[in-house]
Amino acid sequence: MPARSPHPVRDIADFLGAGDLAAPERESLCLVADIGGTNARFGLVSDSRDEPREVRNLRCADYPDLVAAIEDYLGRIPGLPRPQAACVAVAGPVHGDRIRLTNAAWDFSVADSRRRLGLTRLDLVNDFSALALAVPQLPREGFVRIGNGVRRYDEPMAVIGPGTGLGVAGLLRSRQGWIPIAGEGGHSGLPVGTEDEAEVARFLRTEHEVVCAETALSGPGLVRLYRAVCAVRGVAAKYEWPEQICAAARDQADPLAVATMDMFFGLLGAFAGGVAMIFGARGGVLLGGGILPEMADLLAASDFRRRFVESSALPGYLDDVATEIIVASTPALRGAAYRLAQR
Repeated sequence: MPARSPHPVRDIADFLGAGDLAAPERESLCLVADIGGTNARFGLVSDSRDEPREVRNLRCADYPDLVAAIEDYLGRIPGLPRPQAACVAVAGPVHGDRIRLTNAAWDFSVADSRRRLGLTRLDLVNDFSALALAVPQLPREGFVRIGNGVRRYDEPMAVIGPGTGLGVAGLLRSRQGWIPIAGEGGHSGLPVGTEDEAEVARFLRTEHEVVCAETALSGPGLVRLYRAVCAVRGVAAKYEWPEQICAAARDQADPLAVATMDMFFGLLGAFAGGVAMIFGARGGVLLGGGILPEMADLLAASDFRRRFVESSALPGYLDDVATEIIVASTPALRGAAYRLAQR
């Protein structure tokens, strides 16, 4: 198990004044949520160290806003006390009262949502900040190591991950507990390093006003990358979904799908190395998001690790920095629970 903070936060049960949680009628619950560009995941916790329970996955597009999604979720689990507090991780910047998701249509007020839901407390946090906070809480089997490297909990860490978008966050250890550093690094530049990547980037610029890392390093970005590879080589694209491209590459059924996945992982390695350099993430770079856990075998066999290490202009700086995929289920919910207890 990872080392705990020298001054761990108090439990959610203490925060709520729940008392003896052994008696169901006295149990107090908190809602935790992870809102991405496509899916909204919800769960309930009574202790920040517990696995979230009653976890449900809803589609963002099926609801006009956060309150509607939460009310539907709570309606699916009758018989439990209504949560008094909630921490919601969202895919986008968290500044002030107004929240606008980067890759979804939700636009809402935190104060108004708290009032409508009847909550004592509603905390909002960036989704990759929540994912970063989950890293020290997860068991060893919640990760798959890619290449050599050693995790160091006394050094800064970074978390990145492609999903509907491309998330980035840092993580620092302090006497008060773990501190996440939210960012929008997915909107930084695409780290082109080969002539083939340069050709593909030039094609992408004919279709997009701005080509950033997220343009290629995300679920939709994988499809864009595949279409660009096909266009550069003068071949019609056959696949429309990331899962199709990944399956064709895994089965060696389509050389262009193989070439696309190779390029995707190479670019991702270079991007991860750049993030590690920016954060000074000698503690490790953890890979999350919605699509990488299903690609762990392909990533391990790819050029990812070499490109990661060689992205540094300082010889040896990244040689022993850990790179690992987070494979634990709904880790951001654990991070949201930790954040709520911490706050």
